Amino acid sequence: MASDRIPIGCLGAGRMGRGIAVQFAYAGHDVTLFDLKPRQPEDFAKLAQAAHAEVEGTLAMLADLGLGDPAAVPAIAARVTILPAAEAGALRNLPVVFEGVPEILALKREALAEAAALMAPHAILASTTSTIMVDDLSPAVPNPSRFLNAHWLNPAYLVPLVEISPGAATDTGVTARLMELLESVGKVPVRCAPSPGFIIPRIQALAMNEAARLVEEGVASAEDVDRALRYGFGFRFGVLGMLEFIDWGGVDILHHASRYLESSLGDARYRAPAIVGQHMEEGRLGMGTGSGFLPWGEMDIPAHKRRRLGEMIARLRAEGLARPPILPPA
Repeated sequence: MASDRIPIGCLGAGRMGRGIAVQFAYAGHDVTLFDLKPRQPEDFAKLAQAAHAEVEGTLAMLADLGLGDPAAVPAIAARVTILPAAEAGALRNLPVVFEGVPEILALKREALAEAAALMAPHAILASTTSTIMVDDLSPAVPNPSRFLNAHWLNPAYLVPLVEISPGAATDTGVTARLMELLESVGKVPVRCAPSPGFIIPRIQALAMNEAARLVEEGVASAEDVDRALRYGFGFRFGVLGMLEFIDWGGVDILHHASRYLESSLGDARYRAPAIVGQHMEEGRLGMGTGSGFLPWGEMDIPAHKRRRLGEMIARLRAEGLARPPILPPA
């Protein structure tokens, strides 16, 4: 699948569908957006015009920012077609379809059922839901072995990550094929079990609430909180990831910091999870002990550290913050 530029379908012509269309069209795929809402012809024409204008505008913006040749934008945008509900029969010709209708369970089930009835029996059908678990949606899909969740992060055409959540009935080959397809267009898919909030929404909900709470408590201004997040939190975690960062500093540091914050602020939300205590008991404290959340004993640690620090320096340069050393007078 990785080498084949297969046609792609999207249920819904809103923000998510348009973002996915940009991603696949940019990578050489023909994409069809299906507007599933019944409309008068003139209303559909307005929607289709707006959707295509947004797709072309996004591609033009990417080209202006250095991603592609501006002269090629019209040809790339021409790969995207918008069809009305009456022409949903075209779904039968599409091997992969993403559902992107609003986050309402009944609406998604209805859209998935309608699409599944028209699609080829073994074509992949994936919901882009950010909140609904796959097994709450799969009953709407005949042959749910070809159904799973694929959570894209906005803007879909820029953020590399796609969270893949197969259901109890999802065929493992379907998961592998979809992940291969996503990798072929420049995405970084990760697999997670069916769980509310997947990976990123769970972590970011906690972080965003805590950032808002810092402003609420007068700890810092909104501007300084965001500055701290951009140049500290985001700078490090954008290179290391959160669990690797724990292993760099040591699980024991997280353990003791969590106990201090829980005690000082009187709030159990800072309490470390049981896995941190388990790592403490087992002496799996991270890079320094050879094991932690990651298997450091299997790595060339000096080479790995050098590579990661090089990535940090590249980010410093991108921010205009890398400076040469001050040399002693000649």
